[in-house]
Amino acid sequence: MSEEFPGWHGTTIIGVKKGGQVVIAGDGQVSLGQTVIKGTARKVRRISPGGSDVVCGFAGSTADAFTLLERLEAKLESTPGQLARGCVELAKDWRTDKYLQKLEAMLIVSDGAQMFVITGAGDVLEPEHDVTAIGSGGNYALAAARGLIETDLSAEEVARKAMAIAADICVYTNGNLTVETISA
Repeated sequence: MSEEFPGWHGTTIIGVKKGGQVVIAGDGQVSLGQTVIKGTARKVRRISPGGSDVVCGFAGSTADAFTLLERLEAKLESTPGQLARGCVELAKDWRTDKYLQKLEAMLIVSDGAQMFVITGAGDVLEPEHDVTAIGSGGNYALAAARGLIETDLSAEEVARKAMAIAADICVYTNGNLTVETISA
């Protein structure tokens, strides 16, 4: 039987930086093919390497994402207060280590002052317009947030409205949100 495995889908993560705060929000849907497996997954987490707070959101394989979060936490413990450096060190390892190269996930991370997207291609990207998004519905959430960022809405309100719009458009995104806020 050569039937292709349908693959896991689901996850929309958005990061919004505005008014001295960064909000990272993620939906709760995990799908396998055309079936919703879980609607309450928690894909946004707070880690505290070396006593400093960092908020992370992940898209992709959960086990892979947790492996990356553990590695990121270790990098940040060895470079306290240097989020950019820790992210670059993780991306270098991810790109060059044969085991890590197989991991299928993306991360949005923030310490409240900076926000980055980390990819398995070795990219550490700082969003150009203080908004970034990843995952199945990421482009929908990103477009919505870019349209809302210049309004009087707070960072959290922008993130929530953008996620609601993405959930209305993307079948792999639901409205069950986990929202974490961090200040510089």
